[in-house]
Amino acid sequence: MSQAVPTYHQRVAQEKRALIVTAATALFLESGYDRTSLARIAERSGVSRATLFKQFPSKAALFDAIVTESWSRADEKDPPPAGNVIGGLGIIGRRYAELLSRPQMTDLFRIVIAELPRFPELAHAQFAHGKMPYFESVRGYLMAEHEAGTVRIEDPELAATQFLGMISNYVFWPTLLLPDWKVSTERVTQVVDEAARTMAARYASTGPRSSTND
Repeated sequence: MSQAVPTYHQRVAQEKRALIVTAATALFLESGYDRTSLARIAERSGVSRATLFKQFPSKAALFDAIVTESWSRADEKDPPPAGNVIGGLGIIGRRYAELLSRPQMTDLFRIVIAELPRFPELAHAQFAHGKMPYFESVRGYLMAEHEAGTVRIEDPELAATQFLGMISNYVFWPTLLLPDWKVSTERVTQVVDEAARTMAARYASTGPRSSTND
């Protein structure tokens, strides 16, 4: 019994947190970040103001939570083992496409873009707490492939940008301008596979790296 009580309270707190984040996202889109008060968010989410302030003492903290939820679990999955760059990038690419297809991801970017002139700190939060951790996981995978001799990549930051850009430019960015833009599962697979093969061809290695500097 004593172990079940904390679990119950934890579950209730998580449920209320999810309601608050969902309500805040909707209100930021409807009315703008500046014109949305924490009181309105509490009313929309159906929780008391005390409950909301306990979880999120400021709108900035709440926006950080939206960023975290939007990118949640994206960089927590283990990267593929090095040794098969086409297969590994295929796994990473499909994970990225799935991440970008989440409705909350489109909502997040729309909020950031709309509020950028007045609240540049929102863009900084989105970049620091969302994009960069995920980007670093991809860059780390490419560095591992480089060290394994599978590919030769002298600038893994640029390479990660190239790979992710090939996917997002087709799968994600059109959705910000074309609400009815849809990409089939088959098309996503094709886009990812082509991006992986392009990277493998561009950064093909002639053989294993030696332990000494070139």
